Amino acid sequence: MPSEWLYDTAGRWDVELAAVEAVLADRNTTVRLVAEPGPAGADAVRAAGLALALRGLRPDVLVANRVLPESVEDTWLAGLNAQQRKTLDEWQGTYDVRTVRHLGHDPRGTDDLAALAVPGADEAGSAVEWPVTDRLAEDGVLVWHIPLPGAVRDELDLIRRGDELVVTVGRFRRIVPLPSALRRCTVAGAALREGELRIRFAPDPDLWPQGR
Repeated sequence: MPSEWLYDTAGRWDVELAAVEAVLADRNTTVRLVAEPGPAGADAVRAAGLALALRGLRPDVLVANRVLPESVEDTWLAGLNAQQRKTLDEWQGTYDVRTVRHLGHDPRGTDDLAALAVPGADEAGSAVEWPVTDRLAEDGVLVWHIPLPGAVRDELDLIRRGDELVVTVGRFRRIVPLPSALRRCTVAGAALREGELRIRFAPDPDLWPQGR
């Protein structure tokens, strides 16, 4: 039989996971990302953005940390600066980016932390709606819009499972319940455009109300 400590550990994990789930499900939750601009930071932000998008959340602010001055004379720093500027330009097309300057050393003490001038949190929350648009009159379908910024078509997979949709993006997966109107429909197709997944649903004649 497993030792008692194993049951205690599993129970503690259940409590911790439930606490995380409660935070993610709270529509008043505000999410903020902090990353140093560069290739590694860009990869981490993309992965975090996709994981949050699957939970219906988006960062209110992306804090770009340890940013060098725009003009530096040192040759090595000039190359690093150009790398940072390139990443910042990419981020600014998607996020509300706030920069925190490089102090030239690791922060130590309250004075250094105050000098960072990190922006305050947005109290409005970071929840994102997944709306359904009615295109029945024009195209005979309902369209479910799921924002997935940074998603790549080759990494995207969808599976309809009863009244649920299994959405996989890269290494992230989420099972989401279908809105009530879409449960009476069949999937007619999907497309990823401009960072948004648009899933088309056609009414099932056997389930859809007559005259609608």
